[in-house]
Amino acid sequence: MGLTIGVDIGGTKIAAGVVDEEGNILSTFKVPTPTTPEAIVDAIASAVEGARAGHEIVGVGIGAAGYVNRQRSEVYFAPNIDWRNEPLKEKVEARVGLPVVVENDANAAAWGEYRFGAGKGHRNVICITLGTGLGGGIIIGNKLRRGHFGVAAEFGHIRMVPDGLLCGCGSQGCWEQYASGRALVRYAKQRANATPERAEVLLALGDGTPDGIEGKHISVAARQGCPVAVDSYRELARWAGAGLADLASLFDPSAFIVGGGLSDEGDLVLDPIRKSYKRWLVGGNWRPVADVIAAQLGNKAGLVGAADLAREPDPIM
Repeated sequence: MGLTIGVDIGGTKIAAGVVDEEGNILSTFKVPTPTTPEAIVDAIASAVEGARAGHEIVGVGIGAAGYVNRQRSEVYFAPNIDWRNEPLKEKVEARVGLPVVVENDANAAAWGEYRFGAGKGHRNVICITLGTGLGGGIIIGNKLRRGHFGVAAEFGHIRMVPDGLLCGCGSQGCWEQYASGRALVRYAKQRANATPERAEVLLALGDGTPDGIEGKHISVAARQGCPVAVDSYRELARWAGAGLADLASLFDPSAFIVGGGLSDEGDLVLDPIRKSYKRWLVGGNWRPVADVIAAQLGNKAGLVGAADLAREPDPIM
């Protein structure tokens, strides 16, 4: 199929990269992320043109945070960009003169891990991304499953707690309010405020107050044995593992791949997630248990996955 370009739309930058059929990134080009929808389309085109210089490109895959239609052409809704029924494929194709497909960014990252990372050798995997929020992707029978309308695998907005914490999506009790980077910081601040004597190491890494705690501080403090930091990771892991147990009842995968920024902490977060998952898995003592493994591609997964999905046939066919 030849070389394709993957585009990753981030909060501060848009990255485009030329990717070969083995998942290798041959060149990249980055531009700042603008604030208006039309300017973002122009920036995507600029990043694609910068990356494609000197390469013969056959297509472009764009990873977009939002609800993407099944035809991989339109963004129904994006939470952080003012896109509503945005014909992104049509607009970018008009600027770059190449075939374009649009994918949900978490789907793209899941596909990248499945094809070239931790999912190699598996036919049925569920990916979750534990970052600022919680996203995911479903690969069953070696195929990315988008659902009838294209918006499946919005795992972060499964309601875990009826009438629970208010989520940015407008609902209450969503999974990402309890298992995400934001949740981890909230747990640490609450615990440090309640028992500051157990959070001395953590507080010293910030400005000395619970409000000054950041995610990076919690990681450092946990590795130094700070009780509040360790307890905060355990609370996040309790919710993450419980959610995986529910997903196992739905999909019965051979493996769960955990990506996103929190997965960079390795066994600090993965070990308690595994324990929680086994604790809440129905019939866990009597049935096969899926592996819970760390993603391998890091922040490259979305770009690589989007590029590779540009080679995939139209899922409507």
